[in-house]
Amino acid sequence: MPASTTKSLRVAVLADSDTRWKWGALTAQRLAPTGAEIRLDGYLLRGRATPTARQLQEVGVRADSLREVTGVEFLRAMDAASYDVLVLALVGGGVQAMLHGLRAAWAGAGKRPVVVTGYVGVVYEKLADGLLLRHGADLVLANSRHDADRFRAVYEGVGADASSVTEVALPFLGGAPYTGEHEPYTVVFAAQPSVPDSRKDRVYLLNRLIEHARRHPEREVLLKLRSKPGEHTTHIEELPYQKLAQGRDLPANFRLVYGHMGEVLDRTDLLVTVSSTAALEALHRRVPTVILTDLGVREVLGNHHFTGSGCLASWDQLDAGHRPVPDEAWVARQGVAADGSYETAFDTARERIAKLLDRPGGLPPLNPYYTPETAPGYLPGILARHHLGPDGVPLPGAPAADKEPGAVRQIVRRAARGAYRHGVQRVAPVIRRMGEL
Repeated sequence: MPASTTKSLRVAVLADSDTRWKWGALTAQRLAPTGAEIRLDGYLLRGRATPTARQLQEVGVRADSLREVTGVEFLRAMDAASYDVLVLALVGGGVQAMLHGLRAAWAGAGKRPVVVTGYVGVVYEKLADGLLLRHGADLVLANSRHDADRFRAVYEGVGADASSVTEVALPFLGGAPYTGEHEPYTVVFAAQPSVPDSRKDRVYLLNRLIEHARRHPEREVLLKLRSKPGEHTTHIEELPYQKLAQGRDLPANFRLVYGHMGEVLDRTDLLVTVSSTAALEALHRRVPTVILTDLGVREVLGNHHFTGSGCLASWDQLDAGHRPVPDEAWVARQGVAADGSYETAFDTARERIAKLLDRPGGLPPLNPYYTPETAPGYLPGILARHHLGPDGVPLPGAPAADKEPGAVRQIVRRAARGAYRHGVQRVAPVIRRMGEL
């Protein structure tokens, strides 16, 4: 039923990692009309980064139901279920596959949900590729005015409909504004799973963080970690910092911490990172924030996104007491909303969803830019990875279950996932090092 008349919203979120589940679920909550009740059903796409129970607990977002599915199982669930809004919180190829699969599943249906997708954080690589893989959703959310302008330019540049681009903000911003230094003064380094990706660079950053703790024994220095060894997030982490720190003589004021980033920011006086989205969370709360330049300002690191922010600095400068001052114009264009406008950031998206739900005759079929005609050498491979044919229909023998997997199947699945993670974290780096000899 239209949200505008029922004051309730049934929402499904399909996510493929812990960070995307956090983004998708919080986005769903932000999209609900003011005062509306929301029924949130979560679906976790089975794969290498499927969140563990610990990761889900750390994210802290609750759903009315939550289950793990294959892509084909999800499509069958969407064929049978009735939702107002569907949020696809997936990597680009997953979004594209689900758009084609849903188009086929909903063929001839009198009604379908409003389909929403977007990005978890800063978009600093594969802009055109990722955007075109998301084209076809009713709303493609942009986390800032800067992103909205870029998204429209890409779509219009290839002759695709850009009307789906909708400016919002990151859904997980919030928390109390920074009011002054804590006792003790606390420096937090926000680690990233894949940036930087070399052992040399990661050891360098760890060494500088430890050295900063030794130089400033009066400060508390925290290394904020994303995941524990064996767990995967949105990106693969082959060299976890906690492994690099094993056996090191660490100063007493240096600690490795996990937990919700918002809770860590509650006690942070200086947030340091290479290019983590945590920087935007900190800037939103006006916590002093530094984007490191030690390894260069490079696209591969993502810190080029922060040029003009006023936050670029090196460890040498931090050791000497530098305090960054963010550029207010840059901050405003990045959707950080430190000026208090955050509460209204999702108003336009809510209004668009309400109009789409009230559309006479229901919504038209999903219409992605990529089709077997426009991308015959690209699209079929993307769909096949999710066991879908070129028409979006599940291929014969596609993995799906009409019942919960048995005990043996669950054991085999866990073993296979563990073997994959072992290969990524232990075997692959060794092979690469051998190839560099």
